[in-house]
Amino acid sequence: MTAILGKSPELAGPVLRLFSVDCLIGGCEGSILLDSTGNSTAEKDSPLNQGVGGYQVVDAIKAKLEAACPGVVSCADTLALAARDAVRLTKGPFIPLPTGRRDGNRSVAADVAPNSPPPGATIADIIALFASKFNLTAKDLAVLSGAHTIGRARCSTVSPRLYNFGGRSGASDPTLDASYTATLRGQCKPGDTATLVDLGPPTPATFDTDYYALVAGNRGLLSTDAALLLHPATSAYVAAQANATSSAQFFADFAASFVAMSRLGVLTHHKGEIRQVCSKVNPPAPTTTNAGAGAGAGRSYYRLTTTAGLALITTLAVADLLM
Repeated sequence: MTAILGKSPELAGPVLRLFSVDCLIGGCEGSILLDSTGNSTAEKDSPLNQGVGGYQVVDAIKAKLEAACPGVVSCADTLALAARDAVRLTKGPFIPLPTGRRDGNRSVAADVAPNSPPPGATIADIIALFASKFNLTAKDLAVLSGAHTIGRARCSTVSPRLYNFGGRSGASDPTLDASYTATLRGQCKPGDTATLVDLGPPTPATFDTDYYALVAGNRGLLSTDAALLLHPATSAYVAAQANATSSAQFFADFAASFVAMSRLGVLTHHKGEIRQVCSKVNPPAPTTTNAGAGAGAGRSYYRLTTTAGLALITTLAVADLLM
């Protein structure tokens, strides 16, 4: 990841988002990485996931892992650890992350919408979705939204707030700071769907609390960012971090929420598989007369293990309790 981001630092945001999308649609089991097949459209090809990227990063790392230790490290863990490192390498916290995830073999585009906020969803609707489907709190939502401190978004995502807002010709979102609206209109012309704009200027490549200062000042780029100001629990967290004198509390909170999210729907032991190629399920294994012994011997690789310091993060995850 150091080499990848050294060459292409703009990939940190997409990798972090890719992991969040994977976890929030069926769990952290690498289903977002699977390609569509002739008779099934995969999650990555859902219209709601057309802006998701970073797949090439996981593929590059997985290829090296398979060359060094074939069949040991799953695509789900590869993605999880790449996302962890994307945070650290952009000056965010190091997150002691449990490993041992195995890969799922189901990826269906129809699963995306039921696990995503519907069009017109309010912040209360989003908080309810997080609670009911993911056992995540309003604070987790506010904390994990802080990942928008790095990365970029396409103009197609931003333009509905800049032009013809609410169906009114020429109108912009009145909750968006007027000077920021003018700046964004200079970057995103009407009809522009390709240009990328920074989620968290002026430090788009640094994982910090500037995101919360932007949101508090009505300069959050996305409508979901602005929505954080419309609920007491999330607006209180935004205000606290916008006025914080250091990033220490946000870093601790983010580590806890990230670990909680990383545990969603994981497959371990005999469940799932270790994909050889992240975009494809494995071919059927040949039958052997000693299959039981082989399966038992292999299981030791797949226990959900921890790294030093996980006890502290787990304590925070339980106390605070999700990409």
